Amino acid sequence: MMDDQALLRYSRQIMLPEVDIAGQERLLGAHAVIIGAGGLGSPAGMYLAAMGVGRLTLVDADEVELSNLQRQIAHGQADVGRNKAESAKDSFTAINSGCEIHVIGEHLLGEALESVVATADVVLDCTDRFSSRYAINAASQATGVPLISGAAIRFSGQVAVFDPRDPECPCYACLYPPDDSGDEAMSCAENGVIAPLVGLVGSFQAVEVFKLLSGAGSVHRGLAAFDALSGQWRHFKLPRDPQCAVCRSRLLG
Repeated sequence: MMDDQALLRYSRQIMLPEVDIAGQERLLGAHAVIIGAGGLGSPAGMYLAAMGVGRLTLVDADEVELSNLQRQIAHGQADVGRNKAESAKDSFTAINSGCEIHVIGEHLLGEALESVVATADVVLDCTDRFSSRYAINAASQATGVPLISGAAIRFSGQVAVFDPRDPECPCYACLYPPDDSGDEAMSCAENGVIAPLVGLVGSFQAVEVFKLLSGAGSVHRGLAAFDALSGQWRHFKLPRDPQCAVCRSRLLG
């Protein structure tokens, strides 16, 4: 039950008919796992903490580097050399000390990743490597936890929601079937990215988390792609691949 301080803090959300007190209480009782506390995880996590998601788990094994500060706004100059998840926790706690935040400062794979994702109501993929994205997608499919995936590189960004609870919904592997392409081919370290773009994509991810957890509106379907050079959004339908090795095994199982 929210006290007067909580009612005041979240009043601008509560006054929305689509949210109301019931929706805010759902947010406060929810748990989100954010994998990657960098360019996308920074704005997404800030908004999740601010809007009142009750529990966050931040997963990141990397340390803050000087080149991160151009876009990873959860970190400051004094954080260079610190673990990103620990640094982000401090930033998120400063926004909302009532948000319970857990830190996992290591890379998670296989059963370890699945066990963390299984505790959540939603998982956010805020990484920038295909190997991590495939692993997170597999964990989402194995546990039935909705996945909100974001990506940003150069001047291009995209967001998609993959919900294993919906038998018609594709998974990340349906969109990008695994092949032999290397991780570096699509990393910001190798290709660059403009700073505000990751803020836009991370914020879009936070919007989808808000809707999914509060029950307001409907979660985005398909792929939303943004071209920052032209300022245009494009939306693509994403059919499920009936031959996808990842989600096909779930549906058959």
